[in-house]
Amino acid sequence: MIDVKYVYHVVQLPQMPRFSTQYICQQCGYAASKWMGQCPNCSSWNTLVETVVATSKQRSAHSVQQGKIEAVRLSDVKKEIYAHRTLTGITELDRVLGGGIVPGMVTLIAGEPGIGKSTLLLQIAQNIIGEVVYIAGEESSAQIANRANRLGVKSTHISIIESSNVDGVIGLFNQMGTISLVIIDSIQTMTTEDLTGTAGSVGQVRECASRLSSWAKRSHVPVFMVGHVTREGTIAGPRVLEHMVDTVLWFEGERSEFLRVVRAVKNRFGATDEVGVFTMEEKGLVEVTNPSELFIGSFEGVGGSAVGVILEGSRPMLVEIQALVSPTKLAFPKRSASGIDARRLELIVAVLSRRVGIPLWDCDVFVNVTGGIRLADPASDLAVALAIASAFHDKPLPRGTVALGEVGLLGEVRDVIQRERRIKEARRLGYKTAITSKETRTVSEAIKRFISTK
Repeated sequence: MIDVKYVYHVVQLPQMPRFSTQYICQQCGYAASKWMGQCPNCSSWNTLVETVVATSKQRSAHSVQQGKIEAVRLSDVKKEIYAHRTLTGITELDRVLGGGIVPGMVTLIAGEPGIGKSTLLLQIAQNIIGEVVYIAGEESSAQIANRANRLGVKSTHISIIESSNVDGVIGLFNQMGTISLVIIDSIQTMTTEDLTGTAGSVGQVRECASRLSSWAKRSHVPVFMVGHVTREGTIAGPRVLEHMVDTVLWFEGERSEFLRVVRAVKNRFGATDEVGVFTMEEKGLVEVTNPSELFIGSFEGVGGSAVGVILEGSRPMLVEIQALVSPTKLAFPKRSASGIDARRLELIVAVLSRRVGIPLWDCDVFVNVTGGIRLADPASDLAVALAIASAFHDKPLPRGTVALGEVGLLGEVRDVIQRERRIKEARRLGYKTAITSKETRTVSEAIKRFISTK
């Protein structure tokens, strides 16, 4: 079992709010003393949010306490504090973060329930050198210890605080001394007594995140926050929550599948086009050092399959795209896409019908990207088109062939960025032939050359 150093239980007596609150419209700034469904000034619905407002005496006392405001020259600012990064011990995650954790960095990890957010944070906590504080707002310390025991996490530097009071937690941080990392699980469970709203409300989430971010910047301690998502697939709470933090990591994957992908939606200390690929195993998340082997199957020689080369950040990856074309008697044929944008599939089908002459108007077209990854790189267009044409003619592509190119509305094959780097990765994995805009100018020419239609 996990060897937890301390388990803190924060207990505070009820007290009167230290600040006054008002309900302020997020659209026009109208202030009201109580909540209303519709703003009487701009007529917007559900835009009044409870906000802490200091009185004139409190503002005066705060101004005196803050003292004289001074300007600092840019050349005099210490830059060493952001130059040093702490490695998480997980190479895939360090790549997404831009090289590691920066002191005072506030990171929001969002994803579907049960996708593995808490699992990833426990694995990070095990690898961090120094005191790690885990705020258990949703689970008890026993539940966290059971998960840690299943994952094999054995560490004496992890402290658990069972509390959702943000002010009490921050006060305890200041008493604990040196802290290397703080984990908030989750930000939607944190509350402050200065507001009357319940946990998870827009006002509570915004105010708690603001206070935690301010403490992280003052103390130079990195903070990881877990964020819930809504049914629409967005982060629950106010949109300003994403603006407060430095980094937003999005955890993707299906709970029924083993693949997990971490993307950086926002990153002030690194690029936002890098991805980390993991598999969910019994012992937790396992890094995938060669994603191409994960996304490419070994079933070859059948029509309807094509291999494309996509670029995720700075890393090229090979993916297999499978297609199925079946005659239909429906008035409106189906266009089903899994792993690619459905509108992109409709565009490619239209190009094949109009520019290439493949009669798909009376056929259902199904396209799937194996491995569960979602494609956003337009370089996969040519592979999708060849997979559909291969399925229609029931003729496989030659072995050891990859396709990379963007398909235009005129049926032309456009060049893609870092083409030579993609081809080099494909050849490293044994693919000798690359179909690009250099070999074929149009989709029709590529189909005639590499798919026998006789």
